[in-house]
Amino acid sequence: MSLDFSGLDHAPRLLLEADLKPIQGTRFQPTGFPDLGAAVYDAPDGQRMLLVESAQSMANRLEAVCWDATADDWAVSLRGVPFIRVVDEKGRTLTNSVLEAHRINSPYILEGKDKSVLDTLKKALASMEEGAVNIRELARVLLRLDTNALIHGVFLAKKELAGGRLRLPRLLSAFIEAEDIAVAQSGGVKNDHVNPSGDASKGFGNVPFSRDEYTASRITAYFNIDLAQLRGFALGNGAEAMLLGIISYKILSFLNDGLRLRTACDLECTNLRVTRPEKFRMPSLSELKQSLPGLIQEVADQGIFVEPRITTVTWRK
Repeated sequence: MSLDFSGLDHAPRLLLEADLKPIQGTRFQPTGFPDLGAAVYDAPDGQRMLLVESAQSMANRLEAVCWDATADDWAVSLRGVPFIRVVDEKGRTLTNSVLEAHRINSPYILEGKDKSVLDTLKKALASMEEGAVNIRELARVLLRLDTNALIHGVFLAKKELAGGRLRLPRLLSAFIEAEDIAVAQSGGVKNDHVNPSGDASKGFGNVPFSRDEYTASRITAYFNIDLAQLRGFALGNGAEAMLLGIISYKILSFLNDGLRLRTACDLECTNLRVTRPEKFRMPSLSELKQSLPGLIQEVADQGIFVEPRITTVTWRK
């Protein structure tokens, strides 16, 4: 089965909106920020708004739903996409570029004694030490070594790599907002049946606490795919179709399997719609699972990917 993305040929963006609601009850817990707590703000029309999930957190969640922790590899439909695995000196897996916050720019990949990936990048990107950064060449290198970084963006901040000027914004960005919100205040007590008056600073004693959750008339997840940027990379039709397929898989897998954001924030998707271009129809998750292995192999057959496709780095402090 082939995927048809021809409806996106002349669109600068693919924009999606998903209606969400708590899977039980009406309350939910948003993301919190240090020294701020929940991000509550006013919309231009004065309506009270709440940031339920930030762009940074959503990137992590869109990656997590694509990873099979049991197999320590991509989900079955995505296997064969290049990534970088980090192991310790005994060969035990520590982490990988899909789950690392900075992807290929992870300190576990670039800051250890194993300089193999750093040396590969220095060689591949040597022409950019002076002058303008060649974005297309940077995109090809990321597609070859760590494809996921091309989707979620990367900042190669090391001075050895073009003076730390190498960066790509996200092809896929997302966030979740709630509107017409109200605080649902509650609380509880951590009980100590042995010593209720014990030293709370050491974990003893009865400790009362307050808790702020929220209700909302509407919760919406927004997804933005930068098609103009993707086309600007000039990676070829096969690679573009594969990347659009992976992006679509991430979104639909997240909406299907990844909406338990926190213990007190378990949501479900009630509707997904394309808002731009309006006539485009998203493929189904089953269509993507059937088509992606073939798309990935088609790109591999062009010699675009590194071989072997899993690059292993040994972390030594």
